[in-house]
Amino acid sequence: MNDNWVVDRDLVFFAEHFPFCDDIRRKTFLITGATGLLGSIFIKCLLKLNELKGTEVSIVAVVRSREKARDIFGDIPVIWICQDLQEALAFVRVSVDYIIHCASPTSSKFYVDHPVETINTAFLGTNNLLSYACTHKVESFVYLSSLESYGTVTDEVEIKEEDSGYINPLDVRSGYPLGKRIVECLCHSYAKEYGIPVKIARLTQTFGAGVALDDTRVFAQFAKSIIQGKNIIMHTLGESSKPYCYTIDAILAVFYLLLRGEDGKAYNVANPDTYTSIRNMAEMLSRTFNSQSKVVMDLKSDMGYAPVTRLRLNVDKLEALGWKPCFSLKEMFDRLLEYYKIEL
Repeated sequence: MNDNWVVDRDLVFFAEHFPFCDDIRRKTFLITGATGLLGSIFIKCLLKLNELKGTEVSIVAVVRSREKARDIFGDIPVIWICQDLQEALAFVRVSVDYIIHCASPTSSKFYVDHPVETINTAFLGTNNLLSYACTHKVESFVYLSSLESYGTVTDEVEIKEEDSGYINPLDVRSGYPLGKRIVECLCHSYAKEYGIPVKIARLTQTFGAGVALDDTRVFAQFAKSIIQGKNIIMHTLGESSKPYCYTIDAILAVFYLLLRGEDGKAYNVANPDTYTSIRNMAEMLSRTFNSQSKVVMDLKSDMGYAPVTRLRLNVDKLEALGWKPCFSLKEMFDRLLEYYKIEL
């Protein structure tokens, strides 16, 4: 597995700051969405722990395309399961201790074009994994949800895990946030009715080294514009505001939930210090990294973007477990830009 050096630097940072080596030694992890951003980095982080810390963990990875997995990872010591999670989980040849469920679509265009598949992937896929956890007595399970489960919030107030905003069930894009919301309820229900040790990581938008070059989310588009010296094109007024989280910070947070979190509970995962609007983020990038890239407005209403919302996430519950974020928004873009400059 030959990684871009920026990714490898992140993996070494993770291993040096990972506090749970004794807890996971010789355990087996099942990771879904293994070719996505977070799923792939979870696997690389575990392999780096084996290399540097001698944790001897085993990995079972669920993917839809073995070819894509081979392109990303090459030949690595992982048990691959190739299937759609909307079907019952295929035979697993080893006993699984921990499940980290990352599989989810991440493109607004996909949500709009394939709303049924978006909902089914969320509900059926997670139900199949929770059912597996029931019959195989896993030690812990983390479901990766999203801040979009909060819906539309327009007040500049801190949002705690018990809060929620409005989601229009008759908007075709709502399949994603409503899917996340019902699956959170499903996880809580499995915890209460069947005692499944499942926790919910309510992630803000997360990025870093390793983001695919063809990623269409705004932070990726802005970063590529900065590198190429092109104008940063805004298709909305950029009023929506939220915090962000670096990939390694998010992965460390998930381990805190996996090993220290309370069953059936949700935890916000974000770096509150990175809270900004999309417009302010674009202007910061231009000002900080390449003043040739001007912020230009080209408003469009048919791009499938979420409604304007302001999500100032409170992370007190997560920090009470011992987690702290390490990377500022500038540092996040520093590393993403370094990564993209090598890949482009």
